[in-house]
Amino acid sequence: MTSMTSELQTKGQAARQAARRLPHLSTEVKNRALHSIAEALLSRQEEILAANAEDHEAAKASGLSASVLDRLLLNPDRLAAVADGVRTVAALPDPVGEVIDMRTLPNGLVVGRRRVPLGIIAAIYESRPNVTVDIASLCLKSGNACILRGGKEVIRSNTVLARVLGEAAAGAGVPEGAIQLIENTDRALVGEMLQMRDVVDLLIPRGGAELIRYVAENATMPVVTGGVGVCHTYVDASADIGMAVEVAHNAKTRRPSICNALDTLLVHEAVAAPLLPALGRRWAEAGVEMRCDERSLRILNAAEIPKLALKPAAQDDFGREFLALIAAVRVVDSLDEALAHIERHGSGHSEAILTADYAAAMRFLDEVDAAAVYVNASTQFTDGAQFGLGAEVGISTQKMHARGPMGPRELTSYKWIILGSGQTRPL
Repeated sequence: MTSMTSELQTKGQAARQAARRLPHLSTEVKNRALHSIAEALLSRQEEILAANAEDHEAAKASGLSASVLDRLLLNPDRLAAVADGVRTVAALPDPVGEVIDMRTLPNGLVVGRRRVPLGIIAAIYESRPNVTVDIASLCLKSGNACILRGGKEVIRSNTVLARVLGEAAAGAGVPEGAIQLIENTDRALVGEMLQMRDVVDLLIPRGGAELIRYVAENATMPVVTGGVGVCHTYVDASADIGMAVEVAHNAKTRRPSICNALDTLLVHEAVAAPLLPALGRRWAEAGVEMRCDERSLRILNAAEIPKLALKPAAQDDFGREFLALIAAVRVVDSLDEALAHIERHGSGHSEAILTADYAAAMRFLDEVDAAAVYVNASTQFTDGAQFGLGAEVGISTQKMHARGPMGPRELTSYKWIILGSGQTRPL
């Protein structure tokens, strides 16, 4: 037995033992554990940030991109935000035991459904150490054990975080083994995890398209896929130009390295002449490269905006998740054309329309097939914390069993419960 297989089996067995007890924990115990975790993240900040600084320096020396370096970085403000997210999770309703759809049948049977944990949630993810805390806290709230496998670029951070989380949770009465981190960074381990159907009830990959595709094609257990976000913002003919500039600028530049950032800007030809130069000036200051179709390139070249990076768009720029200060730009003749473009190139993540036309807004909401569809707002809001969930285990772009940011309720299933008074089924 290799050390890699041994670690997986040992930690898988420990998680399974904990998973038998977790569904029966009271809400009080779970919330006490979550508050203890939040406090420990702050009280042990120095230890956590020191480990993260080592990861950051090693990642920088290895030549990882600026977007990856940003995703793996922790600082006091980010750690405080993570702790606040854990407290928000504690304040959410406990989904375990919730009874839904209870009704009495004509034969007197009382039939309904009761929410139950899934069991063991495994996650394979890259770069972002806050994901370790997010997934562990949401699994705890929903009565699930978790097995976490982060990337080697944040192994020091994740190892310290997992120790902090485990000790805080156990001290509050959570079974030992509820939070497991796989410390072996061998890439072959991912393939081993995908075969653990007898241990793992649900697998969630978070990372690039290559990782998600590999997991979806090779996992032997149910998988929730998502995270790859090719996000569009469409500026309609009736849009307020000032608002459209602000929203599009935020959607692209607030944090360009995350999956809900704007990738493609679609602009109705009726407002292209005033909007594109106004936005171009903002994006020139922010260092955004605009990869433009013929019409948008003609308008922006004529505007002669200093320092604006312009390039003709290649065909594969439309439908690409840039994760950087790059945006594809296209002028369209109608809402129909914008909808057709999104249908062809979107990834089902987050799409937005900026408009003052109620009918256009409602049509966009009705016809765009995505996990999150916005009217007059930045796609950067697609996030569990921003949606009031405290955190998320991932953003699902599929349709079963969950869609969009996944919180505690999305980590439960249900059992049918039937209450009778001696009924028997007729022959």
